[in-house]
Amino acid sequence: MDKILVMGCGTWGSALAKSLSENNYNVSMWHYNEQKLIKLKTSRAHPNLLNFEFSKNIEFDFDLQRVLSKSNVIVLATPSKSIREIVSTIKPFLTENHILVNTSKGLETNTFLTMSEVISDVLGSEFNNIVSMYGPSHAEEVAANLPTALVSSSREIVIAKKVQKIFSSKNIRVYTNSDIKGVELGGSLKNIIAIATGVCDGLGFGDNTKSALITRGIAEITRLGIKMGAAPSTFSGLSGIGDLIATCLSKHSRNRFVGEELGSGKSLKNILDSMDMVAEGVITAKSVHELSIKYQVDMPISNAVYQILFEKMNPKTIVLNLMSRDLIQEKNN
Repeated sequence: MDKILVMGCGTWGSALAKSLSENNYNVSMWHYNEQKLIKLKTSRAHPNLLNFEFSKNIEFDFDLQRVLSKSNVIVLATPSKSIREIVSTIKPFLTENHILVNTSKGLETNTFLTMSEVISDVLGSEFNNIVSMYGPSHAEEVAANLPTALVSSSREIVIAKKVQKIFSSKNIRVYTNSDIKGVELGGSLKNIIAIATGVCDGLGFGDNTKSALITRGIAEITRLGIKMGAAPSTFSGLSGIGDLIATCLSKHSRNRFVGEELGSGKSLKNILDSMDMVAEGVITAKSVHELSIKYQVDMPISNAVYQILFEKMNPKTIVLNLMSRDLIQEKNN
């Protein structure tokens, strides 16, 4: 039986740990803050998940060397900005038998690397047991055992299938995909479009506006993805249009919440200061702005979000600017 370590005790890591333990796997959890780890171990509850209880067979361990020595599957469930540091920390304790399952969505600032690329950069090209598991999956719903579909992506399809088998349950259906680049780009870039749909909610716009943003949003995500070497079909899948729909429309979406608050007139600083969790789309918007320039890809929605976030442009003016762009054909645009 595989033994699993979940690194990160946020809502997503905790929901996955609960699901895995209910699948009868031996699960340990680690968090960088030992006091928080002790509190979770003692209370068996999570402050950001309603009516949630950690299974009794989930262990909490702050000793990384010890917990890594008895685990063969490592789930990375931390903010994307922490991935390089965490993988660098665990590197001395890893063996060729370990499998790293990344669930963090985002691009590394400045390098623009996806999370699997960051992991490879740290561990070297000889370490191939890397999977990114993405899809339309809010922690609150997984924790409540609501039906969910995910995609296990890896260049090593045998490893992707192994992770597929581990995480699949009566409530979670996992597919596989060898296009890890496309899966990661879809799961990361959709957060920017979610901010845009949130802005529309804050401005009081309707379903027509949001539907247009989602449809045109996946079009520009796909354009950039193709330029960066991803397969176009991936963006029609779970980590593309699937994750985009969930993130843009859900009450659980942190990125949509940021957009809604911006649309209602609040400042980005005040919004982020009020949040306990990370909205990855804010950081990703900077990277995508630079990537759209580098690859000469037209990304009007993503760049509009960038202007709202970092150039303090008026959200309503930005939307009107989008609507008054030159008229074009829909096909291949």
